[in-house]
Amino acid sequence: MFTVEHIKAAHSKVKSGADFPSYIQEIKTLGVTHYEAYVTDGHINYHGANNYTAKVPAKYDSLTINDTPNGEQFKVELLAHQQGKTDFLTFIKMCATFGIEKWAVCMDKMTCTYYDLAGNEILTETIPVP
Repeated sequence: MFTVEHIKAAHSKVKSGADFPSYIQEIKTLGVTHYEAYVTDGHINYHGANNYTAKVPAKYDSLTINDTPNGEQFKVELLAHQQGKTDFLTFIKMCATFGIEKWAVCMDKMTCTYYDLAGNEILTETIPVP
């Protein structure tokens, strides 16, 4: 089964949002079935078969998530990030500013869904296969 070290090794290859699809493919081959990434402090819960979970602890000081999401502006900034125009920390700060609490990735459906603090779905995208 995968470990936090396996996940970190795969993530170390990600330089921008443009690298995200390759990262997803790599962790999928490790056995990750889905995961949730939290904007507040960067902790991530990776899940696999048989209720297996690997937890990556907080990566940075806590950010305040805006209570009022701005889905339209988030989509504009997300596209810029996916095109490689921003780094990960810039993306994270943008998520907090526009009210994104977390995103959840489903390997079976190859989707990434972004949620606000109330648990409302702001956007679901299909992850392209590299």
